[in-house]
Amino acid sequence: MPQEPSHLDFEVLETSTLDPRRRALLLGLFESNYRDANPRFVDRSLAALRSVALAYDRGEAVGFALGEARTMDLPRLPEQGVILAGLCCIDPAFRRRGLFGELTRLATEWDPEAETARRLFCGRVAHPAAYRTIAHLAGTIPRPDVRPTPWQQEIGRAVAAVYRVFDFDPESFVCIGEGRPAGVPRIDFEVEPSEWKVFAAVDRSRGDALLALGWFPDAPPGW
Repeated sequence: MPQEPSHLDFEVLETSTLDPRRRALLLGLFESNYRDANPRFVDRSLAALRSVALAYDRGEAVGFALGEARTMDLPRLPEQGVILAGLCCIDPAFRRRGLFGELTRLATEWDPEAETARRLFCGRVAHPAAYRTIAHLAGTIPRPDVRPTPWQQEIGRAVAAVYRVFDFDPESFVCIGEGRPAGVPRIDFEVEPSEWKVFAAVDRSRGDALLALGWFPDAPPGW
């Protein structure tokens, strides 16, 4: 039986201050979430994003999420609020209890003094279960059988660069990998075959992922 997530404690740190002990905790959780886990993927994610949130149950690490909230000058959208979600790994015994959402919220917590009400949510995803976290937002890109507009492609390039993805296909929104995948997700979510359609151009064997974007509470005019 899965444990109840009682006595959870949280901490949020800047990735640049992560010590060897905490990095080892992250790698342990990563390996519990991926078969043939590639630790370089964790290192690249830590270098790209500013914050890491960790959850502990009675002193044992049970989950982490990487992310960042920032204000960016995007094409035709100066000073735009952007939420950059990153890698999130949960101990299998603590899944389906809202911990994914809580850790992501902590890692991407918005500056309460920020003026921008409309925010762009972003994430690199390689499985329909992860894509669902953005698919419900307004104006989600990419979508099956819908070619991104030139403006959407421009913004996709800008966001991909923030994630330190420099081989990006703006037609498919595929972040082309470096030749080795992050690993094979140990995931048991049921998905419909149609949910894989948006991943048609993703080559997981070389480490590809899909860059997904969506807006809250609504998309800007002309999107």
